[in-house]
Amino acid sequence: MFRHTLILLATVLLSGAAFGQAIVLKDGTRIPDTEFTMDGDKIVRTIKIGDKSATTVLPWQNIAYLDWPEPVELLEAKNLMAQAKSEEALALLKKSLDFFQKFEKVEGNWYQPVFFAYVETLSQAGKFEETIKLIPLLKTLPLTAEQKMSLRIIQLDIDRQTSSEYTSILDEAESILSDTNDSGVGASIWMIIADIHAKKKEWEKALMAYLRIPVFYGTQMQRVPDAELKAGQMLAKMKRYEDAQALFTRISDSYKGSAIADIAAKEKAAINGMKNEPEEEAEESAEGEKTEKAAQ
Repeated sequence: MFRHTLILLATVLLSGAAFGQAIVLKDGTRIPDTEFTMDGDKIVRTIKIGDKSATTVLPWQNIAYLDWPEPVELLEAKNLMAQAKSEEALALLKKSLDFFQKFEKVEGNWYQPVFFAYVETLSQAGKFEETIKLIPLLKTLPLTAEQKMSLRIIQLDIDRQTSSEYTSILDEAESILSDTNDSGVGASIWMIIADIHAKKKEWEKALMAYLRIPVFYGTQMQRVPDAELKAGQMLAKMKRYEDAQALFTRISDSYKGSAIADIAAKEKAAINGMKNEPEEEAEESAEGEKTEKAAQ
C-alpha cells in the first residue's frame, strides 16, 4: 500500500513538471518557460545540448497556445497588499502584465485577469490618476460577473473621490451590499462608506465603518492595513489619543518596512503622550475648531 502511494505521488509530481508553464507550438512541441526568454517582442529559445547551447527566434505564427497555470503573481500580490506593501504588489503585477500582454492574442494567455488585478490593486493602493486612465481599456475587455461587480466598486470609489453627491454614493453602496454576500465586495464597500463619513467629518461613523473590515472581513487581508490606519486616524480626530497611539504602535509593529507603518509612526509621534479627552471636552474642542475655521 505504501509503495503504491509513493508511485502515485511520484506520478503526480512528474505530471506537474511535464505540464508546467509552456508555449505549445502547432506541431505539438512544448517549450517550457525555462527554455525561452523575451527580447522585446521576440521569443528567444535556448536549446542546450551537453555543455553547448544554441538560440533561435520563435516565429509567433508557429504558436498554437499557452499551457500556463494561474500565475502565482495574482496570489503573491494579494499577500503583499496584506503586508501593506502596495508598491511591491503593483511592481509584481506589472511585470506579469508586461509578459502576458505580448501573448494577448494567443489562446491560454492570462492577460485579462492579470490586467484586471493590476487595475484593482491600483485602486486599492489609492493610485487615483493611474486607475482612471486604465478604466476605459478595462471596460473593453470581456469580464466575468465577479469582475463586473469589482468594476462597479472601482467606479464607485472614483465617484467617492470626485463627487460631493454623498447620499447617492451611499445609496449605491447599500445597493451593492444587498446584492451580494461576498466578503471581498463587503470589505471594499465598507471602505468606501467609511471614507465618505470621514470626508463629512463624521468621525465616529467613519471609525465604526473602518473597524468592520478587520472585525467582519478579516479574510480580506489586503484591505486590513489601510482600514486599521484610518481607524487610528479617526480615533485621533475624536481626541481618543491614547487609543490611537496604541493602534498606531500595533500597525508599526505589524507592517514593518511598509509605507503604512511609516505613516502610523508619524501619526503616533504627532500625538505622543497625549491623554484621551473626555467626550464632552472633545466635542467642545471640535466645535472650537469649526468656529476658528469659520472666522478665517
